Amino acid sequence: MVVEEIVLLNADDEAVGTAPKSASHHRETPYHLAFSCYVTDTEGRVLITQRALDKRTFPGVWTGSCCGHPAPGEKLRDAVLRRLRDELGMEAASLTSVLPRFRYRAVAADGTVEHERCPVVRATVTDTAVHPNRDEVEAAEWWTWERCLELVERPESSPWYRLQLAELAPLGSPLDWPDAGTEALPPALAW
Repeated sequence: MVVEEIVLLNADDEAVGTAPKSASHHRETPYHLAFSCYVTDTEGRVLITQRALDKRTFPGVWTGSCCGHPAPGEKLRDAVLRRLRDELGMEAASLTSVLPRFRYRAVAADGTVEHERCPVVRATVTDTAVHPNRDEVEAAEWWTWERCLELVERPESSPWYRLQLAELAPLGSPLDWPDAGTEALPPALAW
């Protein structure tokens, strides 16, 4: 069995090592590299997912389309495409960097901490068929942008979703989100 590794970061977002993902998420989770992705269709709907109920961290919360951790040396684009296939059984027509500077720290009800530099990517799809991996995703639904904005007010939304939407909402509807470029990605992560 392959052990999934996360990339540990220093305060300057430079890689300082790796650690096993499963053993790294606890009450003192180290700062590490991750990403979030919002899948949009050509009508501007967003795929919103509920995390599997047996996930170790933040089970059952509603959040963006998918998230994950780039493997050591893996480019952001490749990591996003991998997780879209693994979590949702989807292929993206295009990827856009929308919040390359995003970072957050959140504490779950059980005390588990997430502490991530977590660039946000928009994936646009033409095929809206979703094939969720039930180990990762409890539910996946296509929502209007207005409904996505309403989820922020609900306690079942993930903390990172609420923080990301605070930055995404002023950008307008998902199809209008500008390409933020890749220059602001952390030094530890290539596009």
